[in-house]
Amino acid sequence: MLQSRIRDIADHPEPGVMFKDITPLLADPAAFAALTDALARTADRTGATKIVGLEARGFILGAPVAVRAGLGFVPMRKAGKLPGATLGQVYDLEYGSAEIEVHAEDLTPDDRVLVVDDVLATGGTAEASVRLVHRAGARVAGLSVLMELGFLGGRARLAPILGGAPLEAVLTLP
Repeated sequence: MLQSRIRDIADHPEPGVMFKDITPLLADPAAFAALTDALARTADRTGATKIVGLEARGFILGAPVAVRAGLGFVPMRKAGKLPGATLGQVYDLEYGSAEIEVHAEDLTPDDRVLVVDDVLATGGTAEASVRLVHRAGARVAGLSVLMELGFLGGRARLAPILGGAPLEAVLTLP
């Protein structure tokens, strides 16, 4: 049901990239609820105490997961978007580089964090988020995504820094 609600948009954001548009899934209340439930079960299984959502679609997925699981939600945003003291991490994208930030005080050493995002591609954004969780002193309980684009190798890139924490994808495209 979920995969049928994701459409491909060719050449977005640049020629040669096949963008996975999840807006039809989000517009379908049954599909969105099923996805939220699946991600919340991962939060329960991993013993997470907080959900981190990655800008921007990770916010859309992570916030309802946090509510469903009864956990706090912490946004990781593009650099310069959060007020106050932040920790930042620069990372490479398929077509450039970027930086994400988190409020320094939002994660503590007592937190077990489930990182939630929409797509795992090459793993650059996910790797930066895991590094930020570690730098904030918290532990990574796991990484959970709607879909993994297996052919881009993100899982292999993340294995060394996840420290045995699970990486779960609701859908995997080989």
